[in-house]
Amino acid sequence: MVIGSLDVPVVGAPMAGGPSTPELAVAVSEAGGLGFLAGGYLTAGQLAGQIADAWDASSCALGVNLFVPESANTFTCSYAAGLAPLRGDLRARAVSQYREGLLGEAERLGVELPEPVAGDTDDWDRKLDLVLREKVPVVSFTFGLPSPAVFAELRRAGIESVVTVSDVEEAEAAIEAGADALVVQGPEGGGHRSTLDQTKEPSAEDLVDLVAAVREGTPVPVIAAGGISTPKRARQLRDAGATAVQIGTALLLTPEAGTALAYRRALKDPAYTRTAVTRAFSGRPARALETDFVRERDGQAPAAYPEVHQLTSPLRKASAAADDPGLMALWAGTGWQDAADVPAAAVVRHIAGDG
Repeated sequence: MVIGSLDVPVVGAPMAGGPSTPELAVAVSEAGGLGFLAGGYLTAGQLAGQIADAWDASSCALGVNLFVPESANTFTCSYAAGLAPLRGDLRARAVSQYREGLLGEAERLGVELPEPVAGDTDDWDRKLDLVLREKVPVVSFTFGLPSPAVFAELRRAGIESVVTVSDVEEAEAAIEAGADALVVQGPEGGGHRSTLDQTKEPSAEDLVDLVAAVREGTPVPVIAAGGISTPKRARQLRDAGATAVQIGTALLLTPEAGTALAYRRALKDPAYTRTAVTRAFSGRPARALETDFVRERDGQAPAAYPEVHQLTSPLRKASAAADDPGLMALWAGTGWQDAADVPAAAVVRHIAGDG
């Protein structure tokens, strides 16, 4: 297995929306870890181009991450541990109400807010066909649990499959469905908490304890993820049973990352003093630098992905184009202040304790 035999037990997290690039994935893999391309928000054609660029640059193994749409998600959530599911007219009304609340920001930035489209699959079928055709060594899934048939097809093609989970219940479901490995994500990580159901409130259990609990129940490789920014934390997680650690925020300032200039400046701006978990940008819980937008809108956003993502996308893009981070989703883990503007290989070696 690729994951179980890494020279350096560090995985570069897939970061959709720009930060993940072929250059970053290749840099992590060539440093002895495993780099990932982020398939989320790309068309199948765009993802194919990124895979080709990575293959042209290196013969090292790499991974591709795909978002699982609601229509392909087989996980069943116990809603006692989360929000009541929003469906049909109730969901549409909640999204419409949130849209109304964003019109002032849209007018100020001179952009039109779209009418959200429920049921967007993020080009799921074509992306699955692509990774099978290209025989990508490792394919990971976020936001849901594909059917056992998907895992079986990947295995027949010689492709390792990974599912991102946030608690023991999800880990058990992923293993039963046929996943070859797990990314176990703790509460301190930046970006989305990848619960297998968007209405589920993610576990607040410390990552060390979560990794140990998952490891106790499964023999498959476990990748620990979430807020890992120091060699000490990485060692703690490996001691708890993690096969490798996954880093994302730590790579955002590297020259290989596609992080927008305003985003880079915000990560180094002392005016930002904390992070917060919010549904304001996508409808799913995600950790970002706390801005006025996060403080004002968090409690208003319904648990409706991808509609909320579609609504805020024009605001985020316009804010980035204006070099103003105010309405950007500044995804960041709790250790964001440890991120450094150095090559990705140096970050990988540092986290692994080799530099």
